[in-house]
Amino acid sequence: QRQLVESGGGLVQPGGSLTLSCAASESVFRTHNMGWYRQAPGKQRILVASITRSGATNYADSVKGRFTISRASAKNAVYLQMNNLLAEDTAVYYCCADLRTLTNSLEGRSFWGQGTQVTVSS
Repeated sequence: QRQLVESGGGLVQPGGSLTLSCAASESVFRTHNMGWYRQAPGKQRILVASITRSGATNYADSVKGRFTISRASAKNAVYLQMNNLLAEDTAVYYCCADLRTLTNSLEGRSFWGQGTQVTVSS
């Protein structure tokens, strides 16, 4: 049984918006820090945004002011609102949950979603 399920990816024009959703099991959502990573072709997977159980957020410099991460307790879900998308935002986006603070280190992360493709192109 997959603990994290992403949705919401797709094709969008530069300057457009998309919202990614990550549905988590209740037990994971209540106990884990959550975040979104992305991996572009030929590049390493990097942390885009994270949110702790208490709601503290952190963003990669490349997305500050354009992306917003949030969590909805009633739905056991985490969202990534992406505005003013750029071609360089094109990547597979992965939801992640871990008891530790989320960083660019991927080692030993507890749960990953299956990934959702985001393509920014005209």
